[in-house]
Amino acid sequence: MSASTFRLERVARHTQHATDSTAASAGAAALRYPSLTTTVPKEFVHRASIAEVLLTDWDRVDDLHFTVSAQLPRRHAFFAHVGGCHDPLMIAETVRQAGLLLAHAEFAVPLGHQFLMWDLAIDVQPEHLLIAGTPAALEIEIACTDVKRRGANLAGLHFDAVIRRDGQIAATGAATFTCASPALYRRLRSAGMGESVPAPLPLTSPTAPQDVGRLSPTDVVLSPTAGPAAAGGPAHETHCWQLRVDTRHPVLFDHPVDHVPGMVLLEAARQAATAFLGHPCLPTAVTGDFARYAELDTPCLLEVRSLPATTAGKNRVQVSGRQHNQTVFTCAVTTQPTTA
Repeated sequence: MSASTFRLERVARHTQHATDSTAASAGAAALRYPSLTTTVPKEFVHRASIAEVLLTDWDRVDDLHFTVSAQLPRRHAFFAHVGGCHDPLMIAETVRQAGLLLAHAEFAVPLGHQFLMWDLAIDVQPEHLLIAGTPAALEIEIACTDVKRRGANLAGLHFDAVIRRDGQIAATGAATFTCASPALYRRLRSAGMGESVPAPLPLTSPTAPQDVGRLSPTDVVLSPTAGPAAAGGPAHETHCWQLRVDTRHPVLFDHPVDHVPGMVLLEAARQAATAFLGHPCLPTAVTGDFARYAELDTPCLLEVRSLPATTAGKNRVQVSGRQHNQTVFTCAVTTQPTTA
C-alpha cells in the first residue's frame, strides 16, 4: 500500500463517518476531525508493538526530500530520561524509524524486505530536549543522497536528518542502509549461520546496573569479564565487557530476529562508555559503524578506549565489538557529565 493510498483511505473513512450519518444536522456535520494525530503503520518501521512507534506522519517535498513528524513520550519503559532530557538514544531510534518509513512508503520497498544498516549517527542539543509538561513533538527534515537501485528497486541510500522541536534544532542525524529481498537475505545469512537461526548464547550475568546508568538488571546489556573490565577506571586505560543479549527484552528485541539489532549495539556502547568513565553521563553525540552482523550464538567482546576530548571539554570514547577476532561494530560516544 503506497503512502498516497494510505492517506486517501484514512481521509475517506473520516469523511464518510461525518457525512453519511443518519443524523444529518449542523451538529453532526461539525464532527469532522481533519487534524487528528496517529502513529504511522508499525509495519513501516519494523516494530511489532504499536507502543514502540515514535513517528506520527510524513510528507514528500520532492523525490529526495521529505518531512517526518514524531513524538517522544515523557516516560518510556526503556529509554529513560537522562539529566532531565529525553534519552538521546530515542533520537537514534527516531532516525532509524524515519529511514525505514521512507524506504517503504516513498521508495516502494516491499514489506518483508530486510535492511542492513551500515552507519547511524546523532548529535543532540540537550537544552532543546528537556522533558516538559507534554510529550516532545518533533519535526524532521530529511535529505536523501547516494540513492542506489537494483533494476527498478531501491538497493540502498544515505540520508541526513535535521530534527526540530518548537522551531529549534534539537538534534541532527544520519544513516546509511541497503535493502535485500527475502531471497537475497537468505543467501547472505546462510553463509554465516546455515539454514536455521542458531540458538542464542545462555544469558550471562549483568554488570551492576548503577555502573552503567541503569536501574534494573534486566536493562543491562553488559556482562563483566575476567580482566580489568570489571570496573571503570582512568581514561587512559582500555576496558572490556561481554555483550549481554537477552532476546526476551520487550523493547530491545521487539520481535524475533536472527542477529543482534543495531540499537542494542548502540545501547551497549552507551553503557560501556558510562562504566568506563565511572560516572553518570549524557551522550551528546553517538556515531556507530556496523561492519558485519553481530551473531546471537557467539560471544561479542566490547573494548573501550578513550579518544581526545572535544574543544568544549566533553569526554569521548570509542567502543569496539569483536566476534571471532573480527570487528563487528565501532561506536564513538561523546558525553557530558550529569547528576541524574
